[in-house]
Amino acid sequence: MSSHVFESLATFYAGYKQILIDRPKIAIYSFLLIVCLILLTIRAFAQYKKRPLQRPNSPDPEKRTSGSSFKTPQREPGVWTPVDFKRPAAPPLPDWDVNKAEPRPYRPFRHGPYHITMGLRTMQWDEWIELDKHYLRFHMDKKRRIEERGQKCCRTAPEAYDGAIELLEELCDYLPQRYPSLFRSTPTGIHNLLTDETFDITTRPLPEDPMATAGRLVQDDLAIMFEKPDNQYYLLAGSILLAGFWRLSDKFGMPLSEIHTSGDVPGFKTKLEKGMMNFFRRVQPAQPVLRNNYFIQVDDNLAWSHSIGSEDPVPEEDGRLEKQAEGWSTAEKNKAIEHHYFRSERQSLRRLPRSGGVVFTIRTYFEPITKVAEEVGVPGRLASAVRSWGDDVARYKGRERYGEVLLEFLDGKHREQVEMGLVREGEVEEGKYPF
Repeated sequence: MSSHVFESLATFYAGYKQILIDRPKIAIYSFLLIVCLILLTIRAFAQYKKRPLQRPNSPDPEKRTSGSSFKTPQREPGVWTPVDFKRPAAPPLPDWDVNKAEPRPYRPFRHGPYHITMGLRTMQWDEWIELDKHYLRFHMDKKRRIEERGQKCCRTAPEAYDGAIELLEELCDYLPQRYPSLFRSTPTGIHNLLTDETFDITTRPLPEDPMATAGRLVQDDLAIMFEKPDNQYYLLAGSILLAGFWRLSDKFGMPLSEIHTSGDVPGFKTKLEKGMMNFFRRVQPAQPVLRNNYFIQVDDNLAWSHSIGSEDPVPEEDGRLEKQAEGWSTAEKNKAIEHHYFRSERQSLRRLPRSGGVVFTIRTYFEPITKVAEEVGVPGRLASAVRSWGDDVARYKGRERYGEVLLEFLDGKHREQVEMGLVREGEVEEGKYPF
């Protein structure tokens, strides 16, 4: 075979040499054309290698999934007919140990530009609730706050009680399936093998608010929205114990739109409200979804970020409660980087089949920025994301209070990674979102 190749090359060379003698201009132009084609091919390949990875599109909350034959049942606003749906059984998580399981490293940010979207993606039923080696810390923090704050953190409206019971039953069914080394089913409820607590969910009345019991079982905060005849969804049941920046007592009983407008959520009216309302009306029990978000916090308090103000009104001498102003404007500016924390939320949304309530689980991951910035590619990517926030997003996330120190630190860590050859300057590479 090799002799044929050499013979072919020899023949080509002899022919080209003859053309060069007989028609030198044609030979030179042909050679230059071949060189140009080779150079263009090399350049195109280099540009292809440098392009950012294509980002998968999030489902459009206003449209039915392409190719789906499912049609959302028509119903009157505020009326829900129970659906015959049961969540698929969750297989045990292999080799899971509550003392060793690492938190998942969610990094839900990308190089700029920043886009305001709901960012929904499909949830696998096995992955509804995530637990890790920080479980006991979360559990004890929640226990303390339930004892200290009661209905300020855990509350269920009378009309939402059945939905709260349904959520508690779902958790008592799921957790022993997924985490059998931590939970065991009992005839009346569930037993926590780590804390040696047993919860009876069949007694009536229950010994405490069902949302408080549900909150004790998981690391997530929990909220349930219910539709009323005005076509709005209202927050009528919640276990909001570790939210950091908002209080259940402020939002309880509010419709979904007011919850977001009262919190000055950027782009809600112009970019999110219509899609969000359509999603809530359309979502069915068999269609759970996930989303992630992130914040920067400049103190180490998981439950409430005291850097933005007091969690509670301050009592005056005459007995009245003076509500202090809280928000980023009250935070100390440019604290040292050791006070900066990366706060990320993993939220799941699903419809309860019996009551029709829409459940949010809100799992918070909380790490020092100095630790997160050690990961390859993360400092440059996070710095680009923070710089790309629009003015409204920057105000909402408080960038003016910490941006100078944070960006100087991230830029320095990025330069270190470039100098070490871990990343290339100017190269934009995204991880597999939301990691």
